Amino acid sequence: MSAQSPDPTGPSPATHAMKPGWFTVNVLNRLVAWTTRRGVSVWGSRVLAVRGRKSGEWRRTPVNLLTVDGVQYLVAPRGHVQWTHNMRAAGGGRLHLGKRVEEFTAVEVADDAKPALLRAYLKRWKAEVGVFFGGVGPDSSDAELRAVAPKHPVFRITTTGPAGPAA
Repeated sequence: MSAQSPDPTGPSPATHAMKPGWFTVNVLNRLVAWTTRRGVSVWGSRVLAVRGRKSGEWRRTPVNLLTVDGVQYLVAPRGHVQWTHNMRAAGGGRLHLGKRVEEFTAVEVADDAKPALLRAYLKRWKAEVGVFFGGVGPDSSDAELRAVAPKHPVFRITTTGPAGPAA
């Protein structure tokens, strides 16, 4: 039998990743990270620190911390990016807000459980990240949200306490 030909509509959801543009990398991310490091959360922002899956070195990126029914989640609006690959390998990391650093463990959420979480995420941050969801928004049906779920990793996080040295 011959190998299956690639999907002509684009990459598979598991490889979906949208790289940020120059303005996002050099202005927005830096501004959010700078204010967050000083203890000012911009709509739930934190600086995520997770060990690199190959280097073992701490890697940092600003993220939006979503809380739904008292449970915290990290959503990857740009898809399967470096921090998501590192999170899968490390199983957790650290969230920074000013001098406060919390360690956490992470469990990836199954696609079927994502629609309500993606809806809550888009309700809060659609203006910032909506462009990465291909026209799907907080008012979209569960079926539409489920259709984009494989492209957007979601991790349920459980804080385990303050971080130790070398945070």
